Amino acid sequence: MIWIDRRQLIATSAFGLGGLMLPGGALFAQMLSAARGFTHNVASGEPASDSVLLWTRFVGGGDSAHVRVEVSETPDFARIVSGGEMITGPWRDWTTKITVDGLSPGRIYYYRFVGQDSSRSPVGRTRTLPVGHVRHFGIGVFSCANLPAGEFNAYGHAAARDDIDVMLHLGDYLYENRRVGNTLAASPRWDRIQPQTKLLSLADYRLRYASYRMESALQALHNRHAMILSMDDHELADDAWEGGAVDHLLEDGDWTMRKLAAAQAYREWLPVDDMPYKSYDIGTLATLFRTDTRLLARSKYPSSATLLASPDAPAALAAFKAGAWRDPAATMMGTTQESWLAHGLWASTAARKRWQVVGVGTIVGETFMPAEAASWLSPDASASAKRYVPAGVALANAGLSFNFDNWGGYPAARARLLGAAQRADANLVVLSGDSHNAWAYELRNGDARVGVEFAGHAVCSNGFEVPTKGTDPNVIAAAMLRASPELKWCDTSKRGYMVLGLTDAMATNEWIFMETVAMPSLATQPSHRMRVHAGDRTLETI
Repeated sequence: MIWIDRRQLIATSAFGLGGLMLPGGALFAQMLSAARGFTHNVASGEPASDSVLLWTRFVGGGDSAHVRVEVSETPDFARIVSGGEMITGPWRDWTTKITVDGLSPGRIYYYRFVGQDSSRSPVGRTRTLPVGHVRHFGIGVFSCANLPAGEFNAYGHAAARDDIDVMLHLGDYLYENRRVGNTLAASPRWDRIQPQTKLLSLADYRLRYASYRMESALQALHNRHAMILSMDDHELADDAWEGGAVDHLLEDGDWTMRKLAAAQAYREWLPVDDMPYKSYDIGTLATLFRTDTRLLARSKYPSSATLLASPDAPAALAAFKAGAWRDPAATMMGTTQESWLAHGLWASTAARKRWQVVGVGTIVGETFMPAEAASWLSPDASASAKRYVPAGVALANAGLSFNFDNWGGYPAARARLLGAAQRADANLVVLSGDSHNAWAYELRNGDARVGVEFAGHAVCSNGFEVPTKGTDPNVIAAAMLRASPELKWCDTSKRGYMVLGLTDAMATNEWIFMETVAMPSLATQPSHRMRVHAGDRTLETI
């Protein structure tokens, strides 16, 4: 087993001729020979009751390599109970993904990979999903890990826990931005990231994943827990949709080629299968739905800036709200996925599963910017924040949510999602990320309560506390709640992750707050917990 340090990460970008065309390509070629063996630990994902997908990266000495995996019920591998093998090479960045079958439900397994040179990977631990009656099931929930903004302490904290059954990552696993031209350019953590330019090519995305996957806390989380992952925008480009992105410019080249490159690197470097959306059965207790709300079929979101630039902005907003905003053709998921989810919700309740848990990239709950929000901005707030917050106030005056990039820009699609849950009589729990802050909602479709939403704060990405430093977060939270009827609690100042605990009687969500992300630490602040009883759809703080 041969490891590479961060100075050798340049070697992991090549993985073929693409890397040789980047600046410093000659050095890439020289250092490529040093990157051999198992370079990035192990990972597991896509758990089922009798199977799991296992991942590693093994760089061979030739143009391809044979890799096999061994699975055992004990960490000493005294008896191998399953396994598999495959051929890898530079065409897939030397990554290996093997789905192993014949496992028993609801139990822990240990696994290791063996290279064609007989070297062995670190031993990983994973868990299959249970069947039958399940008394309790825990889901760790993560999103938004912009490494320049802070350390991956949330990953390290969760990795050390044995009371979580599976991890769920709702997107922004990495960020595609460049080092220059943003407020985080001075972060010392940029020294651990390559490339330091905007990600555009397959080699770019591969190297950024290689950089992120070198982080010890993230490796530890993948090593000890199976993870279910879905993509949001920063795995590709900021505010991405089916046909483009805010951060994809004319000089960046063809959008489709960039999207394909990002998707390929994502599939190579993460323990995911090729299904864009999928459901996972947790015995009789729940069905977990992994969705795609970003790249498959998402319509371009409306531009609030264009509306607000109108000579008569209030009139333009009123006309927009009455017309284009309600366009039934605008979609987050596309009709095929909407139909799949509607049928899945119905099938889950028909099978008498207690909870229907839907993971989405962005927030479903309606959130309105309070009138006093502009006074919260600090003098050194960014220019974008000084535009964004007053714009949100103007949108709220027109009865519109302040973020059109989440479900607030797609009201007809939102109504279809909540309507499907209503028709299925689901015990709906929505899990979402993207916003960098923590929120809890009682979701309504018209006058009817439909379900609840637990929206996660970021692993480390900056939140609303940056442009509003100097304003008490409790003041902000109270104003947000007054302005937003569906919103029942929020915190706009802390980083971390969530843990959703499911029993037959209730769903309990805990927001874990890390003490800091400025330096490596597993220390936490007091958490916040809320729950909903089955069939009630009303949140209470505990």
